[in-house]
Amino acid sequence: MGFDEMDVDTIWMDGEFVDWEDAQIHVLTHGLHYGTGIFEGVRCYDTENGPALFRWDAHLDRFYQSGEPYELEIGHDREELTEATMELIRRQELESCYVRPIAFYGYNSLGVSPTDCPTRTAIACWPWGTYLGEDALEKGVEVMVSSWRKHSSSQIPTNAKTTGLYVNSMLAGEEARRNGYTEAIVLDKEGYVAEGPGENIFLVRDGELFTPALSQSILDGITRQSVIEVARDLGYTVHDQATISRGELNTADELFFTGTAAEVTPIKQVDNVEIGSGTRGPVTEEIQQTFFDMLESPPEKYDDWFTYV
Repeated sequence: MGFDEMDVDTIWMDGEFVDWEDAQIHVLTHGLHYGTGIFEGVRCYDTENGPALFRWDAHLDRFYQSGEPYELEIGHDREELTEATMELIRRQELESCYVRPIAFYGYNSLGVSPTDCPTRTAIACWPWGTYLGEDALEKGVEVMVSSWRKHSSSQIPTNAKTTGLYVNSMLAGEEARRNGYTEAIVLDKEGYVAEGPGENIFLVRDGELFTPALSQSILDGITRQSVIEVARDLGYTVHDQATISRGELNTADELFFTGTAAEVTPIKQVDNVEIGSGTRGPVTEEIQQTFFDMLESPPEKYDDWFTYV
């Protein structure tokens, strides 16, 4: 569904609420030419206690941290961004939605150095359903291992959620879709499993969970962190510093993606090889069910994960 079909009309930009159509930038904006921006993706869920942002504080932490390698100073404090987001959701009467904060070097000069370019900051939110398709959460998705590799953290910081880096994600994802798959898995420069284009990945073997280490060029996903904690609370052993070879994908009992957009999505097939029984496995199902139950009815244990609108 395109934005024009959604009932959204306001964006917060540099401290002001503006009409959706008026949230524009100059064509010579530094961030447009060189990908010098950072962003976040956050979901607001319609819980039984009212609309709530999931892991807002953790997302804000990462937002500010992402700017540091680029010396991108966000000229708005946490309280202002939080209040702007809350007000944006209220004004548009959204009960559940996806929230996109972004900051980038703006318009002034167009050398590679962003010196004297102002930092622009904006927040938008809109209704957004299941990222990988309505059936994906129950039936799982078919993926391929991409021919595109994930860049190393010695080349570009992989712990920062940088706009320009998602060219890598787009190439991998579109390659997969051209070949009839829903999504891709990207390997790191050594050929070990890194992540999906916009998701972290978990492997289940003999009732234990394995997920690549942060040193494997992955983004430190907040849903990844949440699932690790939920799985451990359920009694599972989670190896969160794992090294996973490509071949291990095919022999896994279960595989699943995690991410703000993907939530917890089973993987039923890799490169035409059926994973496990070729459908959502029992471990994935229990973690997924626990995760979604928590989002609907937040238990006291995870109460600090929810910021109520």
